[in-house]
Amino acid sequence: MPGKNTPTPERTGFVRLSYIIGPNGPIPVSRSSWWAGVKSGRYPKPVKLGPRTTAWRIEDIDALIANPHTWEA
Repeated sequence: MPGKNTPTPERTGFVRLSYIIGPNGPIPVSRSSWWAGVKSGRYPKPVKLGPRTTAWRIEDIDALIANPHTWEA
């Protein structure tokens, strides 16, 4: 069992857009605003997991939430 001062591993994996934006997500923007931000470079680029499946790396979303100013406007 890790001690109190043991570093925890970074979260890894992928999340879909519905877990990122909207009323239940941590980033309160609309779908169109999100995609405009992705296009401009303000928000992280998605990863295509399949022909109809788009997701984002959890590490990128955590970094955005921790410091939103690191993403270029």
